Amino acid sequence: MSRVFLITGVSTGLGRAFAQEALAAGHRVVGTVRKPGQIPEFEALAPGRATGMLLDVTDDDEVTAVVRRIEQEVGPVDVLVSNAGYGVEGTVEESSLEDLRSQFDVNVFGTVAVVKAVLPSMRRRRSGHIFTLSSMAGLTALPGVAFYGASKFAVEGISASLAQEVAPFGIHVTSLALGSFRTDWAGRSMVRVPRTIPDYDTVFDPIRAARNAKDGNQTGDPERAAKALMTVLDAENPPVHLVLGSDAVQIIQQGRQRLQADMDAWSGLTASTDFPATGEQP
Repeated sequence: MSRVFLITGVSTGLGRAFAQEALAAGHRVVGTVRKPGQIPEFEALAPGRATGMLLDVTDDDEVTAVVRRIEQEVGPVDVLVSNAGYGVEGTVEESSLEDLRSQFDVNVFGTVAVVKAVLPSMRRRRSGHIFTLSSMAGLTALPGVAFYGASKFAVEGISASLAQEVAPFGIHVTSLALGSFRTDWAGRSMVRVPRTIPDYDTVFDPIRAARNAKDGNQTGDPERAAKALMTVLDAENPPVHLVLGSDAVQIIQQGRQRLQADMDAWSGLTASTDFPATGEQP
């Protein structure tokens, strides 16, 4: 069965891989880009089935207008892949509040704006699948990318709540927690905050150096991630959270072990904050 996909950010990387896999499977794909010159390049992938549209996901009115145009000119959106996003790298103290606001404008508010735009039609039709793009940094905190991780923690939480809200309407929601994939995320798509405080050299310099060294050599294959998305799309009971990448599994498990250790060590203090049971001495 042919579906209509809306995929944000298809010029390169995972967005392009998702679009190519959907087109190869015979679906129609509307892909959003930021520059007019990227439209004919995208549409050449599958003339008649690939449609490029300009979209800035931080412009709420533009998001609404583009989705309305898709519904009128192409058809109702069956599958949304909210892929558009970028990363901010830097310590919390060295990064500005403007860095944080910009990160959330794209990764969180942009994602929610597109989700909200497609939901009314999906709800009326009692069908649809929404994929949000998260990260291993959205399931466990990592030093040096606090703002990016915070945005992905937000995406994970919103997606999990949304999944429960729309399940009665036959709509599925899956958040993809990605490991390190061979894309431009650690290169062109990353904002690196300038270093200003020498005290952080010991902690942060090795992190930045390691990320630079891995750029272009990451273990994750975008094409295989796209195939995984299509597998989930056809599943009878798709997951709400899907971790992609062996590195992501390892890092998330380590973070959960640290959390569990804290919970176990402080369980007595945790329980001490409840009101005393009836008859119990305070």
